[in-house]
Amino acid sequence: MSLQVEKMEKNMAKLTIEVSAEELEKAIDSAYRKNRSKISVPGFRKGKVPRKIIEQMYGKGIFLEDAANELIPRAYSEELENCDLEIVSQPEIDVTQLEPGKPFIFTAEVAVKPEVTLGEYKGLEVPKAELEATEEEIAAELKKEQENNSRTVTVEDRASENGDIVTLDFEGFVDDVAFEGGKGTDYALTLGSNTFIPGFEEQLTGLKAGDEKDVNVTFPEEYQSKELAGKPAVFKCTIKKVEAKELPELDDEFAKDVSEFDTLDEYKADVKKKLEEKKAEDAKRQKEDAAIEKVIEGAQMEIPEAMIKAQVNQMVNDFAGRMQAQGLTMEQYFQFTGLSAEKMAEDMKPQALKRIQTRLVLEKIAEVENIPVSDEELDEEFKKMAEMYKMEFEKLKELIGDGEKEQMKKDMAVQKAVTLVADAAKEV
Repeated sequence: MSLQVEKMEKNMAKLTIEVSAEELEKAIDSAYRKNRSKISVPGFRKGKVPRKIIEQMYGKGIFLEDAANELIPRAYSEELENCDLEIVSQPEIDVTQLEPGKPFIFTAEVAVKPEVTLGEYKGLEVPKAELEATEEEIAAELKKEQENNSRTVTVEDRASENGDIVTLDFEGFVDDVAFEGGKGTDYALTLGSNTFIPGFEEQLTGLKAGDEKDVNVTFPEEYQSKELAGKPAVFKCTIKKVEAKELPELDDEFAKDVSEFDTLDEYKADVKKKLEEKKAEDAKRQKEDAAIEKVIEGAQMEIPEAMIKAQVNQMVNDFAGRMQAQGLTMEQYFQFTGLSAEKMAEDMKPQALKRIQTRLVLEKIAEVENIPVSDEELDEEFKKMAEMYKMEFEKLKELIGDGEKEQMKKDMAVQKAVTLVADAAKEV
């Protein structure tokens, strides 16, 4: 095999990989052996048809695609070891030559890690955070605790209001035809939660149990289901139950129920203390974020679009994993929110860009400052992980490969760079 590297504009590169005709022949023969049992030819038992006979009947290229699919990931992976570029995206593959008896040639277009030129990153001015908890913030925390300890009561003497929970049956129609996924039974919906399509929940206020209502809405233009996007719809709804939250009284008895304190004043003082502890933690993060934002503003780097796309894909996959942990598929999430995969990806691009810029400038600072991470510090991180996963320290350490250990060291150096920049920043 051979590799040629062509550097392109905007931190992109084209890798041209050539696989020998002999290697291609082996892959073709491998594809033949995998597929021969699926091919029937009169006069031959299944799986016993000679390759030449199959190629005479179906053409010499019958096994080429499978051979290429076998060779591309292996050849790409092997040649990356001979390449000194730091690749930061999935490859865009293009086959340029694929013929029996000739070398197999394909290209892989990739994004490479951008070079960063730092500006100032020490002594930056950042806004000073307010650390004292206000009466409004304390009251909001108390209200939240009241909500957590509320009970749900059935409402019979009034119509539904914002904040109530309505249990309903519904079915959606477009042009008088029911559409798939538009039906629900005994669905509990909190009015004002903005769970459904815009305009849906507002039309259910003022109703009582037993009421029926035709709710008229228009699906968003970016709705994930293309056949419904932008179309007006009617949901025929039947209210089966209306419930409201009943909050407990805010008094000494409440304080005893929800805390270790005997009086409301003592409980409020503890709430204030915890709020201010949280504000101090938040202020630390805000200072770090503000300082890093200024570092990014003063730095120069050109981020390739393919790198942003790779980061977006990772963020979407992470989000899908969180949804799955909550028992929700992405299809269901899109149905409930009216979003589409394309709109979600587009909305994530600014955040993806910021993550890339942040990582790049911090890695550069760690490099410039020659920030060390010792094996002892790495061991301390392993001990924390072992405690978290309830594993033996040495066993966990054995399970983690050298590449993963190096990545952990890089991550720890980046975190040290965050601390360096934040500690040097001035609050004004």
